Amino acid sequence: MPPEYVARIKAGRPHLYQIAREHYGLELNPGPHGISSRDALIGAKYAEAQGKGPQYHAAVLRAYWQRANDIGDRVVLGMIAQSIGLAEAAFLAALDDPQYDQQVEADVEQAYQYGLNGVPALIFNYKYLVSGAQPYEVLVRVVERVQAEAADAA
Repeated sequence: MPPEYVARIKAGRPHLYQIAREHYGLELNPGPHGISSRDALIGAKYAEAQGKGPQYHAAVLRAYWQRANDIGDRVVLGMIAQSIGLAEAAFLAALDDPQYDQQVEADVEQAYQYGLNGVPALIFNYKYLVSGAQPYEVLVRVVERVQAEAADAA
């Protein structure tokens, strides 16, 4: 990672921690910086295919942001998968399945097409980009705006 990008991330951490604490009641204890999350993303595609996408996503977020786990470690990912009811061996095999890797690559390509190069980033109604950690109220306002526009168009 370019040093200026790492510096920007580190500079934003106190603000992120403050938002988590004040708006969500969470104390963050993030995992290691600079790891590869590719296997975690591939695992998400597998979990989604098994009907466990939301559970996997929540478990990975808790593991990284609250328990400081290395979500680039396949042993950690296997334990996460098992904790949400996925068979660990099948999950670990899926991490090497090209179909799930291709799905992740398609997501990455779509992000680049949108001009995104960081997370979190949410796009509402293919129109509104909310980038970075934002308070819940910001997300509510965007959703309300999208709903109002849909009602006006109807």
